[in-house]
Amino acid sequence: MLIRPIELKDNQQLALAIRTVLIEMGVPKIGTAYEDKELDEMYESYNTQRSQYFIIEKGGVIFGGAGIAPLKEGAPNVCELQKMYFLPDARGIGKGKEMIFKCLTFAKEQKFDLCYIETMPNMLDAQSLYKKVGFEYIEHSMGNTGHSSCPVWMTKSLK
Repeated sequence: MLIRPIELKDNQQLALAIRTVLIEMGVPKIGTAYEDKELDEMYESYNTQRSQYFIIEKGGVIFGGAGIAPLKEGAPNVCELQKMYFLPDARGIGKGKEMIFKCLTFAKEQKFDLCYIETMPNMLDAQSLYKKVGFEYIEHSMGNTGHSSCPVWMTKSLK
């Protein structure tokens, strides 16, 4: 499986993969990434300054991805690890950790000092991975992500 920057041709397959994972995880359709307008136009959404989305694929099949972007309505030195979702075949093989490092390397290159992430309480495997790479829980949300149904917040210093 290869991790690479998103391309325009990936939009439809990526949106389907992400929505499939969200449904599998029982994530509410309101107040989460499920309803984000950019989900169907991920290439365009991340084709902006200080933003990048990476996908994981094998043989032309997309198994998920993750992105980095400035935190909406956040301090200019804060980014957000966004929309990190993998289909089952891409889980448990080290690609999550590899993806996070790829995203955080990009974030550091863009001179971000802090990375923020939101997740769901039942996504314990994801939280475990985030903790392993240095994310720590915080007691409040940051910025204005629009994800009112995501009550677990974490940050990692990039300094």
